[in-house]
Amino acid sequence: MNTVYKIALTLIIIGALNWGMVGLFDVNLVTLLFGEESVLTNIVYAIIGICGLISTALLLKPLDEDVHHK
Repeated sequence: MNTVYKIALTLIIIGALNWGMVGLFDVNLVTLLFGEESVLTNIVYAIIGICGLISTALLLKPLDEDVHHK
């Protein structure tokens, strides 16, 4: 897996865990760390959104692609 995809996937997982905490405990770590509606909060959300777009390419790749290249 490409390094960019690994970074993007890591950030998406962190974002998903944050949303899980919002759903289960009504705690948003991003707003706790950076404040509600702050520039940093918006940057974090934008970066995670961009990572989601980058990771859509993973849906188009065959699952066994890495096995054939080793």
